Amino acid sequence: MTVRIVTDSACDLTPEECSTHGIDVVPLSISFGDQVFLDRDELAVDDFYRRMATSEDLPQTAAPAPGAFVEVFRQRLVEGYDAVVCINLSSGVSATMESSELARREVADEGDVRIVDSRSVTAGLGTMVLAAARAASNGASADEVVALVEDLRGRTRVYGAIDTLENLKKGGRIGNAQALLGSMLSIKPLIDISTGVVEEAGRQRTRRKSLVWLRDKVAEHADEIESLSVMHAQADDIEDLTSMLGDLIDPTIIRVGVIGPVVASHGGPGVIGLCFTLSG
Repeated sequence: MTVRIVTDSACDLTPEECSTHGIDVVPLSISFGDQVFLDRDELAVDDFYRRMATSEDLPQTAAPAPGAFVEVFRQRLVEGYDAVVCINLSSGVSATMESSELARREVADEGDVRIVDSRSVTAGLGTMVLAAARAASNGASADEVVALVEDLRGRTRVYGAIDTLENLKKGGRIGNAQALLGSMLSIKPLIDISTGVVEEAGRQRTRRKSLVWLRDKVAEHADEIESLSVMHAQADDIEDLTSMLGDLIDPTIIRVGVIGPVVASHGGPGVIGLCFTLSG
């Protein structure tokens, strides 16, 4: 049985990773004012950051239209794949899951398509997608791939340290972290997205203390961590954090990457995220 893995551009996987593992990526759209771009296809990550630094408009994101998923699902089914498993950005922060589900219904008579909510973002999603793709290439069935992702979902933790809540506030993705608004906008907020929604996890007065807090979250689970990703929105202090983590975790299992436009639009410049998977 052959299974094709599909995801969306919030996974923050590199083009090389997607090509190597046979992963299709459906892009969300990014807008600055009235200018709209398809993530990665029409707006490279570096170009996005340049625009965010100079634009008077905060970037906004929009889920892919169902038709974008339909096109990919149909193409892979026509090519002869027995099933398609589509793993998406958390339904708690985006309508992408809803869009992919509508697409699944449209092609329901054409083949087996499964939709899975990662309940995660950036490398949390990306790690699940990579694991699913590796399993599929080793002959796993659609049922087995879905079960794998659902298991990883419960063992994945995502934390973030951001410099400002302005992007989250204006983008409407603040979730249960409302208590951090108002006079608290001047602090260094810490957020937990492990359940797929943005929750308050703590508050620090300095950036350095925020990085120490992230390090301590890893220290709490150091003996249980199977994989660890450190993602950042062009943060100039990223090496400070990776140096701290190197004393706790085998550096060979640490993946460092850049947060793409989908998450950075809401997290804002300088955000640093930790995504790790606990052993089963």
